[in-house]
Parts: sequence; C-alpha cells; structure tokens
Amino acid sequence: MFEPAPPPWYRQFWPWCLLTLLLSSMLMSVAFAVVALNTFDGMVVQEDYFEHGKMINAVLEKAERAEALNLSATLYVDPMTQDVVLDLEGQARPAALALSLIHPTRDERDVRLTLTHRRGGHYVGQAPVGLAYRRYVTLAPSQAPDWRLNGEITLPSDAAVRLAPAGAP
Repeated sequence: MFEPAPPPWYRQFWPWCLLTLLLSSMLMSVAFAVVALNTFDGMVVQEDYFEHGKMINAVLEKAERAEALNLSATLYVDPMTQDVVLDLEGQARPAALALSLIHPTRDERDVRLTLTHRRGGHYVGQAPVGLAYRRYVTLAPSQAPDWRLNGEITLPSDAAVRLAPAGAP
C-alpha cells in the first residue's frame, strides 16, 4: 500500500520545542548579563580588615555608653504627614539628635534626619515623602555622638518602634 512521506523536519513539533528552549535560555542569560553589568552592588570583600574591626569596636563602645546612661527611645513616623516623633528615655538630653534610616541594600535610599528637642525627652523632625520599605534605624546625638541606639522599622507603619542599645532586648 501507499504510505505517506513524513513531513519535513521544520514542520514537526519537537525540533521547534527544543529550539525554543535553547533560544529562551540564551535570551535570559543576555538579560541577566545586562542587569549585572548596569547595576553595581558594592564591594563584597572588605580589604581593610583592621579598620573595619576598629569601627566595630567603636560601635560596641557607643552601645555600652547608651546602656550605662539607661537610654532607650520610642520612634513613630506618621504615615500621612511624615512627621517623626521620638521620645527619649534616660539620662541624656542633647539639643538635637541624628536619626539615620538605612536601607538594607541600597545606599542611595538611606535617609538622615535631624530631630530637634522640644521638651523633656520629646524630639520632632520631618521625613521625606514616599519613605517606604524596611529600614535599619540608628539614633545618636548630633554634636558629640558618644552613644548610639539601634532598631528596625518597616514604613509606612502606624506602630511605634522601640530603639535600644545594640544587643539589648
């Protein structure tokens, strides 16, 4: 009997399926290469270990000083007006505080604010509009930063955040 001739290779499913997988993987690798070359994620390896170690010791000394002064703070950032309100508890009452809201991965998204003293341990300031995402918070006096409080906040948030010396509960 008469048997039909098989169709040519370019009319069959499997060669095109395999070719599509190959081309899509090549396209994705080019896309990842473009992203990797256009974004700089900073230096991964620290070359100045000694200086880095001295900085860690300085941070620990500031935390110990904050513990010695019984310092802690409550930070609130109003999600509507971006007003920053901080209540400082403890023995220190500087005229101004430096508040740093540090983005975990992008240096250009870090925000530094100066909070002014109003009364007692009450400090106020103004955050930029559109402040969002998770941030590491550091608080120190503006003039002579001899102590430091740390914490974490996810913005926008209606809840207040407690700041304490590093290693304190």
